[in-house]
Amino acid sequence: MSFQAYLDAIEEKTGTIPQDLVDEAHQRGYGPDTKAAEIVGWLADSHGLGRGHAMALVHVVRNGPLINDLHVGTSGTHRDESAVLRLDGIARRTDG
Repeated sequence: MSFQAYLDAIEEKTGTIPQDLVDEAHQRGYGPDTKAAEIVGWLADSHGLGRGHAMALVHVVRNGPLINDLHVGTSGTHRDESAVLRLDGIARRTDG
């Protein structure tokens, strides 16, 4: 599953776009120095997310929407279209 696919699945499961979850995390004081377990616990308790999906959001909360371009443009199952993740919601995309 690609990084973006994890974020899309989070949106489908919670009904909340990733950017809103990131904003909520930052309002709670979570950021680059927050331990992953703390964010994962909050996402599980408040939004019903499992560890795998939560870890994708942990990356964005702590590092922003840029990802390593290692899998960008490859043909594997973890392939992403871009090194910049879309956080604005599935419905707002003009590229599919």
